[in-house]
Amino acid sequence: MPLVHEQSFRVRFHDSDMHKMVRDASYLRYMQEAAFAASAAAGYPEERYQIIRRLWLIRETLLEIRSPLRYGDSVRIKTWVASFGKVRSRRAYELRLDGADEPIAVAHTDWVLIDLDTEWPAVIPDEMIAGFSPEGAVRDTSSRQRFPVTPPAPQNAWQQRQVVQWRDLDSVGHVNNAVYADYIQDAAHRELTARGWPAARMAQTGIDVATQTLRIEYLRPALPGDELVITTWSADVSPAGALRYTTVTCGDDLLAQAHIRWGCVEAATREFVALPAALAADLTRQDWRS
Repeated sequence: MPLVHEQSFRVRFHDSDMHKMVRDASYLRYMQEAAFAASAAAGYPEERYQIIRRLWLIRETLLEIRSPLRYGDSVRIKTWVASFGKVRSRRAYELRLDGADEPIAVAHTDWVLIDLDTEWPAVIPDEMIAGFSPEGAVRDTSSRQRFPVTPPAPQNAWQQRQVVQWRDLDSVGHVNNAVYADYIQDAAHRELTARGWPAARMAQTGIDVATQTLRIEYLRPALPGDELVITTWSADVSPAGALRYTTVTCGDDLLAQAHIRWGCVEAATREFVALPAALAADLTRQDWRS
């Protein structure tokens, strides 16, 4: 059985958007902090990783949000390592409002163990596996499902440039995994604004856009001073929502890609509602330019 760790977080004002709903990146930051604490509880705090010259890096994240968190909520995260491969592990998460039984979000992250000296993946040692799964580990013997293919971007896809700032970096010296979610969400809202749906119009309509599922793959780190190109577009638009594709590139290199299923929520209740017909129509218009 794996070692299970639980930790509570109070949603802070700066974790939220203008409607006081939690941004996608904040979910990833809560999960990251819970994972760090779980690792320390298993006998692997940051100092031990430095001694053994190893580091876990996130390769892929899948987050399903069932009811968006808001400012002032207290969320409890339950996390454990679900499986181990040769160089990878999968960590699972359940997020609940304090005192509630049903999860408001579930997620998993695929981590790769890296040798700090060679920067190549390293075989996970048996003693580390035993620390995270003291009663026996689940070995992942199945073939890993690859990240779904991202279709080519349409000609009128929204594009914006983003130079990596000092504030985007973590202690490893590259852009933190959660920051990509901020890049992606910012690009999405800028595209909606360009299509005639700025935040003020959303507020007047009584709705907000909210992520239902976020799947993001990290392929190469973004470094200080890199100029990133973020390309995003929506597809499969229906009353239930849409699928948003996003790529983050630097020169000819694909750094990250994300597939986001999103919909509209009623700002007052957090309940998912149908897309306004006017929004759906504006999302499918071809006669506009990014």
